[in-house]
Amino acid sequence: MTTTLVKPAAPVTGEHDRRAASVLALAVFEARQLALQIPMLVFGLLYLAYVGYEMFGRGEGMDAYPVLHDTDRATQGGPVLFCIALLVCVHRAALLNRRRGLEEQFSVLVMPAPRRTAAHVLSVVPFAVAMALVVGLQFGWAALRPGAVGHGSLAELAVAPLTVLLSGAVGVLLARVLPYPVAPLVFVVAVTVVISLLGRAVAGAHGVQWLWPTVLENGGTPVPGELLGRPAGWHALYLVGLTVLVAAVAVLVAGGRTRALKAVTVLALAATAVGVAGQTPGESASLRAARKAEADSPQKFQTCVERDGSRYCAYPDWKGWAVDWAGVVRRVRSEAGGGAATARLTVRQRIEEISDLTTDATLPTSSARGTVTVGTQWGGRRVPEFAVGVARVLVAGSERTAENMCDARTVTTMWLALATDPTPQDTFRHLRIDDSLAGPAAVLTPDGGSLGVTAQQTQVVRELLREPHDTVAARVKSHWQELTSPNTTTTEAARLLGVKEPKGTDDCPAG
Repeated sequence: MTTTLVKPAAPVTGEHDRRAASVLALAVFEARQLALQIPMLVFGLLYLAYVGYEMFGRGEGMDAYPVLHDTDRATQGGPVLFCIALLVCVHRAALLNRRRGLEEQFSVLVMPAPRRTAAHVLSVVPFAVAMALVVGLQFGWAALRPGAVGHGSLAELAVAPLTVLLSGAVGVLLARVLPYPVAPLVFVVAVTVVISLLGRAVAGAHGVQWLWPTVLENGGTPVPGELLGRPAGWHALYLVGLTVLVAAVAVLVAGGRTRALKAVTVLALAATAVGVAGQTPGESASLRAARKAEADSPQKFQTCVERDGSRYCAYPDWKGWAVDWAGVVRRVRSEAGGGAATARLTVRQRIEEISDLTTDATLPTSSARGTVTVGTQWGGRRVPEFAVGVARVLVAGSERTAENMCDARTVTTMWLALATDPTPQDTFRHLRIDDSLAGPAAVLTPDGGSLGVTAQQTQVVRELLREPHDTVAARVKSHWQELTSPNTTTTEAARLLGVKEPKGTDDCPAG
């Protein structure tokens, strides 16, 4: 009688663990190799240099007062070239065996093609994690600035890391279905052209543009966060679903046939479809109504505070800027005479009814007496523009009244705005659209309009800025009534203020 001893089979769980460990080990190796590729190093360093410049090289002017629900989506554009480089390098790495004629040798390895494909997909995860850290650092730096306002969106911040993952997955899939070196670049160009053409050809192409990983919609005047109307959450779901779907299809094409893989593919397809459906509709009727309401009746949506006898009204995200506005009002009003020196002003933030997020808005002019318009940007040129806005209301009574003034009041307005400026001559030049200190020009104002300044008025203002401040200030206050009268000419203003009279008469614009 013969007894046969049969060795029990190894636990399935242990086999799965060994397979997973081997896939992870190969993914780590491939990630290390990717990091050493020249395109990855070059475009990675360029991206980091760009982020460093955004963080440390642009900390002045309006950049010192970031609006965080604009800053979050601004993080999406920088990594584009890096993602293309990653796509090309991952595609190249996944074709290593084919390029070196090792396809037959690789086919007899213990690790089959589906697992090798999965490892290539996982090799981009460290780069996505690194991207998430950089994006978090970039946004955190902006959020910690004293002038930061608004609230960021996790869905918007997730776009850059998800785009990195998607780029890697696409690179692996292309290596399996189009194993040619030029395939990645041809694919990127083709997809860009197709989406661009569809966006132009299809009516209401909102859903078409959102098929692209990044939709920046930046460059426009900031608006309250609730009025953005960006389907950021749906888009993040779309990117997650598409990334997993592309990765799963790559493994399927490589020969993977497990039930779990098929289930993941179906779920990823469903998530992608739900994301596309959610981000396609575009602006709703309720969103358009909310945009119109906040533009037409801002007082219903704003918080007001009292400072130094004036009222400052802002949308909730911007209420912290009231301190800065009050500082400008205080220094401009300190140069005024008569009742203007103690006038009660209402500074009200305004937005234009939004048509898209890429347009620089022109704010409506207020006809209410003592009301000064301010926008949703601050710092840099916006500060002296606001000073001009305050000065013209102190001089003319209202923004609407000041629209067509062309007399001594223009000179008085510019003196009030510039008298206490740290660099009045330079500020005067930069406020003028022509960036000069001679001849007629338009001076920018906070409502997006302009204040016309003739050549004669320019000359008088320039002369005033050369005189001792205290001497001119005393003359302005003592002759306040005449200097704020529409019947006083520029020449008479120069005489009252004790500076050289300009040659000729004001060439005032018609109207």
